[in-house]
Amino acid sequence: MAKGKVGTAVGSLGDYLREQRTSASLSLRQLAELAGVSNPYLSQIERGLRRPSAEVLQQLAKALRISAEQLYVRAGIVSPDDGVGGSVELAVLNDPGLTERQKHSLLDVYASFLALNAGQPGADAHDDDQS
Repeated sequence: MAKGKVGTAVGSLGDYLREQRTSASLSLRQLAELAGVSNPYLSQIERGLRRPSAEVLQQLAKALRISAEQLYVRAGIVSPDDGVGGSVELAVLNDPGLTERQKHSLLDVYASFLALNAGQPGADAHDDDQS
């Protein structure tokens, strides 16, 4: 992911979280407590200074009673386009047997394969099996 794209996605996430928090009539401190994160950390997420892990996004979604998948899209972790790996990405993010670092590594590899295949017209998943 390009650095500029991440910054934009995180900023968008922060704005979205702030909107959801205010519409739920929660203070920053209240949401932080409900989600089990520190007040300063949540403030940094809302201001676009920090990129939360998938686990933190799940905690925030639960506290706000909104879809975790929507937060993943806002954070730029999952593509909003249907059919572009969303189910694979969500499966990786929701796997409790993986660490956050492992999840991000798998998602990076997966995204690189998608990008590689998108650049090759007629690319077939079985092409490499023919060797």
